[in-house]
Amino acid sequence: MQSAASAVATLLAAAGMRSDYQLLKRQILEVLPLSKDAIHIYIGVACLGVSIFVLRMAPSAWRALLLGFVASLVMEGLDLRDNVRYPMTVRLIESARDLLNTNLSPFLFVFVTRLRLGRPAPARKKKG
Repeated sequence: MQSAASAVATLLAAAGMRSDYQLLKRQILEVLPLSKDAIHIYIGVACLGVSIFVLRMAPSAWRALLLGFVASLVMEGLDLRDNVRYPMTVRLIESARDLLNTNLSPFLFVFVTRLRLGRPAPARKKKG
């Protein structure tokens, strides 16, 4: 019996998506026991984590969402470029769903954090 990840990987290969990016996605789907949609959610949350913990942005700052949004746009741009077997409307609907999957959880986190903590304090200038 074929796992869901292997089935998705087979569908990607059958759709003619054989670029290096698509092959990397296929390998990731074969290794991780997650659906393609779940991986998008994890990517969005990971980007928010990088923004907060590495780039030191406030959890309630809208700009903390920027990294995940840019990453999801790049991923979907590559998907739209590679997937030519399906009509454009189908590809756009799938891309919109992937953008939503990637960015909804981080958006809700920042939104709720802003409701609970308020806006982040403005950055102070250093005296030099």
